[in-house]
Amino acid sequence: MAEENIYEKIGGDEGVRALVKSFYDHMESLPEARPIREMHAPDLASAREKFYLFLCGWTGGPQLYVQKHGHPRLRRRHLPFPIDESARDQWMLCMRRALDETVEDADVREYLFAAFYRVADFMRNQQR
Repeated sequence: MAEENIYEKIGGDEGVRALVKSFYDHMESLPEARPIREMHAPDLASAREKFYLFLCGWTGGPQLYVQKHGHPRLRRRHLPFPIDESARDQWMLCMRRALDETVEDADVREYLFAAFYRVADFMRNQQR
């Protein structure tokens, strides 16, 4: 599945916004995700917006994050936070729920889940 088609396959701008909203709503509401929620600012508005901008480009849509903030440098931006297997799994729990709620096509959902897992695993900077 070509990544450049994913943006359109999930509904373009509206689909990315829905995915981001669902993801952060789960991060705020799931007790299992409390440790990663606490890594974020009390107000998630900025995180929601940056993730939206990033995901637009990452899924093959407009490169909004790069236009506004430059190269994402994901790993470097996440180094201040202790990200271990547990944090990765909490993040993926929120993403799994968001994908299940917002992406209708099962093949696209699974493709994205696998792609997000690779990125989340790459963000780990702590052993465990």
